[in-house]
Amino acid sequence: MRYHLERHRVLIDNDWAGDPDGLAALAHHLLSPTDEVVAVTSSSLSPVFGDPAGTALQGATAADQLLRLMGEDGPGATAPGRDEVFRGERRESAAAARMVQEARGSREGSPLLIVCGGPLTNVADALRTDPGIVDAVTLAWVGGSADPGQFEYNRDTDPAAHDFVFSHDALTICSFPLEAYRSISLTVAELEDRLTSAGAIGAWLWERYANLPLPPGIVVDPIWPLGDSAPLALSALGPQAATYRPDGPHRFVCDRVEGRLIIEDFFARLRLRSRRCAEAEAASRIDGPRDG
Repeated sequence: MRYHLERHRVLIDNDWAGDPDGLAALAHHLLSPTDEVVAVTSSSLSPVFGDPAGTALQGATAADQLLRLMGEDGPGATAPGRDEVFRGERRESAAAARMVQEARGSREGSPLLIVCGGPLTNVADALRTDPGIVDAVTLAWVGGSADPGQFEYNRDTDPAAHDFVFSHDALTICSFPLEAYRSISLTVAELEDRLTSAGAIGAWLWERYANLPLPPGIVVDPIWPLGDSAPLALSALGPQAATYRPDGPHRFVCDRVEGRLIIEDFFARLRLRSRRCAEAEAASRIDGPRDG
């Protein structure tokens, strides 16, 4: 069956060393026929989860492992950003350079879709490096909240980056706030059952959940959101998967996302990938060299 949906050039940016829902979302983007993932970049975690080795680089290593498992580029494919929050000055990072490179390479009528599931640090650094990319980029950001006084991790980990990015009035931004992205949730038992039943990719993702390092005093809730998958409604599933409201020129806010569609599409694609890999392996054994 062929799908008649628009294909997007997508750059995925996230804090891969943190909550594994970002890695689950990355796998979903890579499995979606509408998403041409042209680059992956890595941001840092909140200092609460700090690591002396640097969480941006640590996250890039995790994303590279998934890319390699899925037959994409191997080590070094993910460009890490800076571990310090944005302070307004221009500074170099591999992540910002890659964003600028891909934005400048956008074809006419086909802007680069930057999907950011974490703090906006790398996006801010890219815009500080080259403000002109606003005309070639659409940003889909998982973050913010309807109540600006409510804590929201992605916004409040680097508020200066958030303010700088949103100050670019010509930049098209589609936000998936807390109230929308939290609706994409499963119980931990469901997550374990469905990931461990979905082949090598699912098993690898569940291992990331099962071995997630947590600071002292923080425990896992029985309900686990896959919030970073919200932008799949925009890039992969089409208008039936979410509704949006305008929030000013070039600004849109998702006020409803169909979590069931996103969750079921993800697990179906994992199972189909696993089945096809098993069939290809079986066929190679049958068609392999024989004695005699």
